[in-house]
Amino acid sequence: MRSLLSLAAASLMATAAFAPAAAAEDKLVLYTSQPNTDAQQTADAFMAKHPGIKVEWVRDGTPKILARLRAEIEAGQPQADLLLIADVVTMEGLKKEGRLLAYPQADIQAFDPAITDRDKTYFSTKLITTGIVYNAKAPFVPKSWQDLTDKRARGLIAMPSPLASGAALIHTVTLTENLPGGWDYIKALGTNEAQASGGNGDVLKAVSGGDKLYGMIVDFMAIREKAKGAPVDFVFPSEGVSAVTEPVAILKTAKNPEAAKAFVDFLLSAEGQALEVSQGYIPARNDVALPAGYPPRASIKVLPFDAAKALSEEKANKDTFADAMAQ
Repeated sequence: MRSLLSLAAASLMATAAFAPAAAAEDKLVLYTSQPNTDAQQTADAFMAKHPGIKVEWVRDGTPKILARLRAEIEAGQPQADLLLIADVVTMEGLKKEGRLLAYPQADIQAFDPAITDRDKTYFSTKLITTGIVYNAKAPFVPKSWQDLTDKRARGLIAMPSPLASGAALIHTVTLTENLPGGWDYIKALGTNEAQASGGNGDVLKAVSGGDKLYGMIVDFMAIREKAKGAPVDFVFPSEGVSAVTEPVAILKTAKNPEAAKAFVDFLLSAEGQALEVSQGYIPARNDVALPAGYPPRASIKVLPFDAAKALSEEKANKDTFADAMAQ
């Protein structure tokens, strides 16, 4: 009897020891800055393809997501397996710190090398470009970035502030590194009394409401608003556009790296990219068609951007912007 009881106790202890590990293998924790609806759709689509893996997600703005992650790392208890956030500059910072797990086997053949990390520590999932939105009452239809320096647009321009938004900083740096005159262009906007504050939502509200007649804004917000009947339209400027790519990355501290790799594979697949299209975004894969309301992919020129350089010059760029706009 003692032997049977000992065997039963040993069996129960073995089962108890195994259970948490099994549960951990079946769960994937995603930290994301996606809108709630997009995050749920992404998790649901992945779980439908991988029913043995449960995705739990936490959503907030990128700065708050990073603050949460860093607090967990400081406490020695990082919870996330994956990050799916707005910009590559943040990812470059984490990569530099050695926080990201390289995934050399990821298939990125259908992706433009200009938007891929050569070390395969993070992967672009979509293109969210910034162009020009204008109100139907605007005195002229803009075709280029330079048009926003036209005196007819004086005091009528809204733009997100790079002092408050990482995506806006990427946009600003992209323009200054690709437009003739560099930072002189931003100074010209300041002279033309452009208002730089808040984020894209503030710009859309100002232009659709008619308080401002021109704005710098991400493509999908203006295109969606036009489809709803708002008196706005969107322009991909002739010089080209900046883009954030909502990269995904696996953390080195991931408790379930194999499931995390499966999640990355899904997002990079044609099926995962089709999900981006259904949500109204430009897919990062070159072989997947764009959503309704967008011009052909070949007509959209994405301007080059050096994320590592932007990371090293972040403070200087913010200071230069503040001086140029007298903020």
